[in-house]
Amino acid sequence: MIPVPKTALGIAAGIGGLLFLGYCIYFDKHRHNDPNFKKKLREKRKQKRLSRTAGSKVPDLRDQEAVQKFFLAEVQLGEDLLSQGDFEGAVEHLGSAIAVCGQPQQLLQILQQTLPPQVFHLLLARLPSIGQAVHARHIASYGVEAGAAGAAPMLASAGGRSTVTSILAVEDDLE
Repeated sequence: MIPVPKTALGIAAGIGGLLFLGYCIYFDKHRHNDPNFKKKLREKRKQKRLSRTAGSKVPDLRDQEAVQKFFLAEVQLGEDLLSQGDFEGAVEHLGSAIAVCGQPQQLLQILQQTLPPQVFHLLLARLPSIGQAVHARHIASYGVEAGAAGAAPMLASAGGRSTVTSILAVEDDLE
């Protein structure tokens, strides 16, 4: 084998790097000049946003089995997103699970022990708005108040208070 000087290897690596960089720039420019690029990008972002909220369609809170399935699915999705590093998405889904939980204080205590502190504090900060959003989605979908007669006992927790009120009380207890 013929010995190759280090400078020749360095030059070859530099030329290879420049060719790769040129290749990337050329195809990025080609992609951006596509007339449908912005439309495709918006559609992709919209699909991503919808996929986050589509999984959290609130079930009829009067149906105990549907609420239980929803709760388990939200917790699982929250754990999956947390393991992928998507803390915002994980907080959304865990918050939705807490909003329909019959014993949110116990669930929050478990989450406090298992979640990283920054994620748990983010969850506490966003819990009131998530609870209100779940409540609003339920009313929009079913036209029934969560604490109304016939609603699932899971939501009529803490002496008949609404879910949002009981979540706020739990948050105060934990701090």
